[in-house]
Amino acid sequence: MERRHFIQTIITGTVSMTSLAAFKNFTCGLNEQEQIMPVLFIGHGSPMNGIEDSEFSRRWTQIAKEIPTPKAVLVVSAHWFTSGTRITAMDFPKTIHDFGGFPQELFDVQYPAPGNPALANETAGLLHSAHVELDHDWGLDHGAWTIIRHMYPDANIPVLQLSIDYTKGPQFHYDLGKELYALRKKGVLLIGSGNMVHNLRMVAWDKLNDQDYGYDWAKDINEKFKSLIQEGNYKPLINYSSLGKEALLAIPTPEHYLPLMYTLGAKGGKDDISIFNDKAVGGSLTMTSVKIG
Repeated sequence: MERRHFIQTIITGTVSMTSLAAFKNFTCGLNEQEQIMPVLFIGHGSPMNGIEDSEFSRRWTQIAKEIPTPKAVLVVSAHWFTSGTRITAMDFPKTIHDFGGFPQELFDVQYPAPGNPALANETAGLLHSAHVELDHDWGLDHGAWTIIRHMYPDANIPVLQLSIDYTKGPQFHYDLGKELYALRKKGVLLIGSGNMVHNLRMVAWDKLNDQDYGYDWAKDINEKFKSLIQEGNYKPLINYSSLGKEALLAIPTPEHYLPLMYTLGAKGGKDDISIFNDKAVGGSLTMTSVKIG
């Protein structure tokens, strides 16, 4: 199965007055708080994880119970790849079904979380390394809503997306992550959503249901990634091509890897690091995820 180009499908949802009132409460901006929010990198895998009760989705649900309730969520998704950097700035982002060939049940899903234009403006001001455009056309793609609907099923927390500028390298994205650190002090949950190992052309489709099935090269480089993350040695991860052929097999194109750069960039000096959902899927994918803080 060849890699698909993702096509934006606009689905119109209904907005309640309750959600509108909740949104208005955020327009005055967010103040700094004593407790700093963690930052996550989440391996999102198949869009079906958005509706399935899997070991991965159950862990997403559980992790939301283990961390403070955020005032807002900002997602950097592998599926919003743009020229330049953009941030969603609409009152109510639409649910985007940017995939094909899946059951109708998946296309029927709506995640009607509010946005937060005030926070979008504030975030754009924080990012001095890039000119950030306020976007009113995108929404929440499956790199965002398939995860967040398990974490916050009531859709009552504002959700924004920050795009990935495909004209820039990993160092640029890591540096933007460092600038996003300030949002953690204001109660914003930062999530990078992708996959550390993501080579769809090499997937063993007949092995998708085999528990933790990974090619040797995929498991080896995944272990290397984890070791470097836990050691705090980010330079080789930023310059991943220096890690050899296995890294290039794991990252044939960068969009699923670059969200990790934002997560690592937003790490504070005293943050703990833990790994979860550390499983291979179909030989050439890993769901390995990281919690920082």
